[in-house]
Amino acid sequence: MNIGFIGAGKVGFSLGRYFAENGVSVTGYFSSHVQSATEAAKFTGSQVFYELSDIVRESDTIFLTLPDVAVRELYGKIREMDIKGKCLCHCSCAMSAEDAFPDMRELGASGYSIHPLFPISSKYETFKELHSAFFSIEGSEDRIDEWVSLFNRLGNGIKVIPGNMKSRYHAGCIMASNLVSALAVQSLKMMKECGFSETEALKAFTPLIMSNVKRILAAGPEEAVAGPVERNELEIVRRHIECMDDDIDRNMYKAVSRKLADIVQKKHPETDYSEMARLLNY
Repeated sequence: MNIGFIGAGKVGFSLGRYFAENGVSVTGYFSSHVQSATEAAKFTGSQVFYELSDIVRESDTIFLTLPDVAVRELYGKIREMDIKGKCLCHCSCAMSAEDAFPDMRELGASGYSIHPLFPISSKYETFKELHSAFFSIEGSEDRIDEWVSLFNRLGNGIKVIPGNMKSRYHAGCIMASNLVSALAVQSLKMMKECGFSETEALKAFTPLIMSNVKRILAAGPEEAVAGPVERNELEIVRRHIECMDDDIDRNMYKAVSRKLADIVQKKHPETDYSEMARLLNY
């Protein structure tokens, strides 16, 4: 497997170095920004390509490490070349291989979306942590076992998912990561109104958050649930809703708490949470 990268940003740098350090051949980089491709090639001990056709010809596997829109646009150029037998890959969380490379089969190519569930935040440092990343993959059946075998050899967790589940998969990832930030912003806002500085609030929250996350990961989210919804404390939850400043904040609290009410009803079938559910309806 000789892998070429089109796009020399954080993902291209990190995956290229990770592959190279683990014995996977990296042919090099092509980018509209030649300086970035030069830096990436130096970082991975590979080659700079100045023409798109050259990296396509010299690589049997091509990663398009670009934004989603740019992946589709560039594929429009690559498909005009001889890509028979080539393996095309992208790293989008939301886009399937079929979305990115719609007529790859007719052209004799294979296509995959290979997504690391990991925050790639640094060109030069993240590769050191990718050994602990979990990867999802979907795409052409003909070579998918090769990718599973590769990531197994590298020591990564790997899961093959259906292409028609990519949007659901993406939403699940967002709920576990980015949407948590929205809850944190609202939480900090309310703590500031109580007289905390942001630094003080973050310090106070650290053991609370870390303990809860550890419990979720160790025992599952259902077992980690605690608080006034589980205890069916209607008056406390009502006061929480009343102290919110606007409908967006109230509805966010209600929506998440309503989900909690469904969870604890299954957890404690002997308890009647119907009044709590009515309180939390929009």
